Amino acid sequence: MNAPKVLILGGSGFVGRHVCERLNQLGIKMTVMTRRGDAKSVKHLPFVDVVQGNPHDPKALKIALTGHSAVINLIAVLHGSEDEFEKVHERLPTSLANICGELGVKRLIHISALGADQSAPSMYLRSKARGEQVLHSIAKTKSLNLTLIRPSVIFGLDDQFINVFAELQKYFPVIPLAGAQSKFQPVWVVDVAHAIAQCLINPHTTHQTFELGGPSVFTLRELVQFAGQWSHHHRPIFGLPPFTAYLQALVMEHLPGRTLMSRDNLLSMRVDNVLHGKFPGLEALDIKVPQSIYGVFGVNESNSPR
Repeated sequence: MNAPKVLILGGSGFVGRHVCERLNQLGIKMTVMTRRGDAKSVKHLPFVDVVQGNPHDPKALKIALTGHSAVINLIAVLHGSEDEFEKVHERLPTSLANICGELGVKRLIHISALGADQSAPSMYLRSKARGEQVLHSIAKTKSLNLTLIRPSVIFGLDDQFINVFAELQKYFPVIPLAGAQSKFQPVWVVDVAHAIAQCLINPHTTHQTFELGGPSVFTLRELVQFAGQWSHHHRPIFGLPPFTAYLQALVMEHLPGRTLMSRDNLLSMRVDNVLHGKFPGLEALDIKVPQSIYGVFGVNESNSPR
């Protein structure tokens, strides 16, 4: 089988960088589409070409996709309005799948989210589910080889998850925490990248959904404690009652800079972000032993606050 040439949407982001590095190791040619056209994090890789364009513009997307045999969509947003979630998680996949059908691009790998459900409490999870539904529908009519990947929260040394909680504990004497008992099954970004690469090169993964999670389940409180342990800034953590948590999220939505918490995030955390065994996982993608958060960050599990 000829090696695919892959268009990657979201290739310069946290997960995208690792996906590009993995595919580069495999000698797979890639095009990364970005709005600014710089993509400094992946531009140095020998099998990566960078093109400038807005993936939400169907004409630009069609131009970028021409000449490719596969596409990986990593674009997502964690915060926003109903319309913003719909734009990224539903309208973009719809446009992408239709253009794939028009150009004869048969292979489409789409990154969704663990817990995606049209009856979920949050706009984020509902929009992810609608995106999956529209992709399934178009895949049938356009004969696309679709694979959906649903990861839990993704961690890594360069993430914006553990690092954010570690940074907060450097500067604040206590951490008031919304959703402290919410459960997650964090998965290493390198394992996710390897899983995506496996889906690309293994034809048996088409028409399947995979759920990706790490070896352990944590509450959000435990993950914040872990971040403090790793950064050597242990701070007391106070779980907030629901109404206070709501007020905290409301305030944080309107603070300048990057949003760390929103009311919709709180609604998402009502659903445990853990594997339920409904779909195959990392082992089915030839990752027999998922890496633990302790191993990645070099923390002794025996000294864990759990």
